[in-house]
Amino acid sequence: MSIVFSALVAAFVGFAASVAVVLAAAQAIGATQGQTVSWIVGLAIAKGLASIVLSWRHRMPIICAWSTPGAALIAAASGFDLAAAIGGFLAAAALMMLTATFRPLGALIERIPMGIASAMLAGVIFRFVVAVFDEMKLQPVLVLTLLAVFLVARLINPFLGVIAALVAGLALAFGTGMASLPAGNVALTDLVLTWPRFDLTAIIGIGIPLYLVTMAAQNLPGFAVLRAAGYNPPTASCLFVTGLTSFLAAPLGAHMVNMAAISASICTGADTHPDPKQRWKAGIVYGLFWLAIAATAGLLLALIIAMPKALIVAVAGLGLVGSLTGALGQSMAKDSERFAAVITFAVAASSLSLFGVGSAFWSLVAGLAVLTLDALAGRLRARS
Repeated sequence: MSIVFSALVAAFVGFAASVAVVLAAAQAIGATQGQTVSWIVGLAIAKGLASIVLSWRHRMPIICAWSTPGAALIAAASGFDLAAAIGGFLAAAALMMLTATFRPLGALIERIPMGIASAMLAGVIFRFVVAVFDEMKLQPVLVLTLLAVFLVARLINPFLGVIAALVAGLALAFGTGMASLPAGNVALTDLVLTWPRFDLTAIIGIGIPLYLVTMAAQNLPGFAVLRAAGYNPPTASCLFVTGLTSFLAAPLGAHMVNMAAISASICTGADTHPDPKQRWKAGIVYGLFWLAIAATAGLLLALIIAMPKALIVAVAGLGLVGSLTGALGQSMAKDSERFAAVITFAVAASSLSLFGVGSAFWSLVAGLAVLTLDALAGRLRARS
């Protein structure tokens, strides 16, 4: 029962804490309600199957998740429709599989300084956290209540903060009449295939940044959680399976599946099972829960979409506070990278768009350029 309970908590945390960010991404690229449901279904199937296959194959609790930072990146993009975005998703998934099979590519990605990659992620996420306080002007009672519940609940357990805020927001919205149950028949689930369009600007503006933030902000911490629990994760196998499931699910609208960190930490400890060799079963149960979410995604999203905009924005922003905190800390960790990281953060947080490519890509270019100039200047000073 401890295995089942841990898997259930991990699945609930993974869904409730970040589904609002995925909804923001779908809205940003003009997805219809049916396409949005399909997006969630595709992600749920992909992460469920990847978790089951990897946990069964390697006999360890390999927990997969959707890329929350990736969803935030997509939500911050502009000028793309769903077909072009799916072309970017396919490119990102192909790069993930290539990383698993072609070691030099993985080594090249690892050479990107963590401070620069983290600063890019922080800049993208920053807009969503700030939006919480922008919404406070329009719905002060609702947002202040969510903020208060979030701050108190996280003192008890960091995992509970966003979930408690979401539950409180749902209760307040329905209790005050700001939301009501959807009228008419609601489909339990929906699958909508969208033919991809391979647009170079979408591949550069969405695909490459999606791949980079997923590697830096999701996969690397996910592997670290497994190692901290005493496991030796098969990195090539994990990257290939998550890349393959992401590639297959992309036509449904799904953006990226990757290694989980927070959800994984729930299923890898002694609370799941005292015997580490038995904890792999949590990955199987976790995957089954996500397949159940896929079967009922239409109903779940209908309830969430009925909520006022301020609630969705606030929950999405609060759900990213932890990621922003970690990204800012990593970006400022090294004195030698700090100035370049600030430039990277500023560009990523802006609304810059050049040649149809958004700020996430250009922030990486700017940060690496500044870092290179700093290194060259340092060498010249050393010679003189």
